[in-house]
Amino acid sequence: MPQGLHRIKPLKNLLTVFRFGRPYLARYWKRLVLGVFLGILFGISNAAILGVSKTLLERVFPAKSTSSTQLKVEDTKRLQALQDLGNQLKKRTTNAIEPFLPSAQKPLDATQMAGILVLFPLLFAFRGYIGYLSSYCLGWASERVISDLRQDVFRKLSTLSLSFFNRSTMGDLIAHINGDTIALQKTLNLGVSDLIKEPITIISTFALLLWMDWRLTLFVMAFLPLCVIPMAVLGRKARKASKGNVKTGVSQQSLLVEFLASIRLVKAYKLEDQQSRRFADHARQLVHHGMKQIQAKELINPLIETIGALGLGVLMVYILYANKTGGDLAIFIGAVATVYTPVKKLAGLHIMFQQTSVGVDRLMRLLEEKPSVQEPATPRPLKSFNREIRFDNVQFSYDHRPVLPDFNLVIPRGMKLGVVGESGSGKSTLVNLLLRFYDPQKGRILIDGIDVREISTWDLRSQIAMVSQEIVLFDLSVADNIACGKPGATRAEIQEGAEAAYAHDFIMQLPNGYDTRVGDRGVLLSGGQRQRIAIARAFVRQAPILALDEATAALDAQSEAEVQKAIDHLAEHRTVISVAHRLSTLSKMDKIIVLKSGLIVEKGTFSELLQERGIFGSMADHQTFATTRS
Repeated sequence: MPQGLHRIKPLKNLLTVFRFGRPYLARYWKRLVLGVFLGILFGISNAAILGVSKTLLERVFPAKSTSSTQLKVEDTKRLQALQDLGNQLKKRTTNAIEPFLPSAQKPLDATQMAGILVLFPLLFAFRGYIGYLSSYCLGWASERVISDLRQDVFRKLSTLSLSFFNRSTMGDLIAHINGDTIALQKTLNLGVSDLIKEPITIISTFALLLWMDWRLTLFVMAFLPLCVIPMAVLGRKARKASKGNVKTGVSQQSLLVEFLASIRLVKAYKLEDQQSRRFADHARQLVHHGMKQIQAKELINPLIETIGALGLGVLMVYILYANKTGGDLAIFIGAVATVYTPVKKLAGLHIMFQQTSVGVDRLMRLLEEKPSVQEPATPRPLKSFNREIRFDNVQFSYDHRPVLPDFNLVIPRGMKLGVVGESGSGKSTLVNLLLRFYDPQKGRILIDGIDVREISTWDLRSQIAMVSQEIVLFDLSVADNIACGKPGATRAEIQEGAEAAYAHDFIMQLPNGYDTRVGDRGVLLSGGQRQRIAIARAFVRQAPILALDEATAALDAQSEAEVQKAIDHLAEHRTVISVAHRLSTLSKMDKIIVLKSGLIVEKGTFSELLQERGIFGSMADHQTFATTRS
């Protein structure tokens, strides 16, 4: 793009929208080319209707003096040649339809009446259906473009690392999928079609007017630049209002997601009024920004119409002063009206593109986002886990907040390791780093001597099954949720996993057994049932490493006992890393480490740590006291 175009902000925004959409539009180029071609015919047909109207007026009301379409002697030879060519085309066309056209020189007969009755309906039908087909073809392509774009945005989100989601709000992520793409969809559906039709209408109409009277046409064209000023000013206002609207809309969506996810807490603490006020504040801001957009969009029409009316008034004065024919007057007035309607549409499109460019900028930033955890260029294979997991001088921080200053640990294959510590001591971070949700800033994590950064995430995570405090079930059937642990798992494998997790009995009591949908986030099941389905999912995975992250922390005593029984079964013959707050769940661990500020301050078996009466013993005493009091 020429550097000068970047200085023209509105044009830059328009080009940004099309440059962003070009790779998607190129996939459907055949339908696009057809739509553009039909749009060009539509624009030309507008001028054709004016030309036919002029011909009929000249035949019915012939000029008493020299036709206004004739050029004076002082006109240049090039313009004279252009008129001669136009007159020849006009003569040939007129001769072909002569019997069907009325004339002041002969009486009106049935053939001429039929010609009048058929000619204009045919012209307008041709224009109407051509316009429809053009819009259909372009709309067909734009719908598929938006569908492809939404899929790409979703796939992009799925590839990004947890660090991206930690700094993003749920409302912002939803806005990328819905709000930003919907704005682009509206622009492509409406804007591309008009962006083809209206300029062609303007160009073809001015070509007709130039043929009729080039001086008068240039006079009319002088008013068009006046339309650019309000377009530029209102376009900037629309873009600014759109930015504010998107920002506030994202905040409101985040609030809505937060409210729905926390509805029990809201009800328990009677926070309905507080949340309603927060929502109302966002709503008022949305109204403010929305009205600014409406002002910019709707104000463009009266401004363009005022400029058009001014030009039309001056034109009429000039035509009457120059003694032009009534036909010339009618055609020029009709032509000016025909031109200024597309001008108003293009002005509205300019506003629309300014608004859309805000969403396009957001989508471009998202699609350019790079995951902080990168796949290795040439991954080393890891088909099985045989020896040990090693944390070697690992240093890690969340946003410059140190969590693991210098961590070292070796976990031999088959060991069951318990990890305890105060909140923020780095317990869950060990699991996150092992699964490569994050990469350490320094040091290495090795599996069988291979740095996990050299292993594909597919190979790495296929060796690990995770059960966490946050139970994630999808709004699918029970069987489908269990099969998430091993895509393509057979029904026999699913049932075997459920039986191993002691979930088969309650699953068979559900209305449709394994085919029962569990609802959004598994709301149709109890906490213990949801957790046992999550354990069944881990069973189906058949991974040699098991990561347990506070797997029973959110359960009551009875559910915890049921789930712990399933976990103990799952842990058999596997290497286990169990992060736990309830120390009683670690009694069967081979080794327990106690973390404080990311460092191992105690280690040993369950009984050894109790006897030492250190941090672990103190934590156990507090839990025993709390259990006794309850």
